Amino acid sequence: MMDFLQTINKEDLSLLPIEEFPGRVIVVDTERDTEKAISYLSTFKEVGFDTETRPNFKKGQSNKISLMQISTEDTCFLFRLNHIGIPEALEHFLSDASIQKIGLSLRDDFNAIQKRSKLEPKGFLDLQNYVGKYGIKDASLQKIYAIIFNKKISKGQRLSNWEADILSEGQKKYASLDAWACLKIYKQLKAL
Repeated sequence: MMDFLQTINKEDLSLLPIEEFPGRVIVVDTERDTEKAISYLSTFKEVGFDTETRPNFKKGQSNKISLMQISTEDTCFLFRLNHIGIPEALEHFLSDASIQKIGLSLRDDFNAIQKRSKLEPKGFLDLQNYVGKYGIKDASLQKIYAIIFNKKISKGQRLSNWEADILSEGQKKYASLDAWACLKIYKQLKAL
């Protein structure tokens, strides 16, 4: 088994080249497109998973999840939940225990999903729990990715408006990268 750094500091992280999502990005904002996307995604055994919520700068106020990203190795679907909610096809997919959905800090995502749907998420693996088996002590996606691949994930779009009428190219790339990176980390570790 390969030995990884247990942790990486901010200075070393800042020197790494920036990773970019190399695949197709498909924005899903209708129920019909959701059904087509889920039909495709259901052919995979493992997918990367992430969500985005419009940031809140007022104390005591919270927003519902705006975007859900589900990625294969070469395609990431961005479900605009602020436009379509969680359609039935997506609910079934998220409740399907036979498809492994890999994410990070999933408890937060599950809590956010519960504000939109009473579905019971199944088939999820949280990388924060998984990477410890490989000696990695860092828990952030950015640091885990840097430790394994020697590249950094830019967090520049994290606090952008995920409920914008049209997502910018920067938002699409950022959102896709996070879900894809979760899948890539998992596959790399599993291969060891």
